[in-house]
Amino acid sequence: MRRAIRLIDTRVLPRGWKDLGRQIMVFVGLYLLYELVRGLVSLSGADGYKPFGDATKIINFERALHVFAEPSVQAWAQSKHVLMDVLDWTYLNGHYIVTLAVLIFIYVRRNDSFNFVRNMFLIAMGLALIGYWLYPTAPPRLLPEWGFTDSISRFMGFQGNQTFDNHTPAGAFVNAYAAVPSMHVCFAIMTAGPMMKFVKRRASKIAWAAYPLLVSFAVVATGNHYFTDVFLGALTAAIAALLAKRLLARARPEAWAFGHAPA
Repeated sequence: MRRAIRLIDTRVLPRGWKDLGRQIMVFVGLYLLYELVRGLVSLSGADGYKPFGDATKIINFERALHVFAEPSVQAWAQSKHVLMDVLDWTYLNGHYIVTLAVLIFIYVRRNDSFNFVRNMFLIAMGLALIGYWLYPTAPPRLLPEWGFTDSISRFMGFQGNQTFDNHTPAGAFVNAYAAVPSMHVCFAIMTAGPMMKFVKRRASKIAWAAYPLLVSFAVVATGNHYFTDVFLGALTAAIAALLAKRLLARARPEAWAFGHAPA
């Protein structure tokens, strides 16, 4: 057993078990903070007035711009049953699997860029917490009166306008009123951007470039986000990358810049 641990330490982990444990603690700590804010947001929107009122404001905003087409997008996708199953799976599972896989890959194989990517994720999640607190918004799937349907309820153990039960495994990972911004889209951009630089084959670059587009389509087609959320998710990713580059990476380029190994 000790020999296997040492083998992993020397051949797999670029900076040893201690650094790996430190990185895990950072992400777990932020996730616990997210859970705390999620609970506070749920309590503040318990009567449903603010989350549904904020959702209506977004819908009215998109109608004024003549871009409120989410119900039509969802109706088209639901007519393609196999496609809808893929989109539901992508929304519920792909987001976590791809993000985790990319973070592991960067940590193990491109460790000189890991700190920058980590900081970018942490900044984005911090910005998202502010959005969830200030603007808790009901997702489209909870507004059937606007022509939306709840396509993921069959996977999550609830029906109709019920929200996630906080005592279920699903409830531990989903904030019922966390529509603004779309962190699915934000995470997709922050994973695809670095991977497009790491891969060499043209086909791989195209695939990673298309990944955020797939996620954007999935979150709209499954009734979990509005176009506004998608845009704000992309904006959150851009701001997080800019802050990580202009503030953190400039403060400690030897440790936090993209493509520079920690000293």
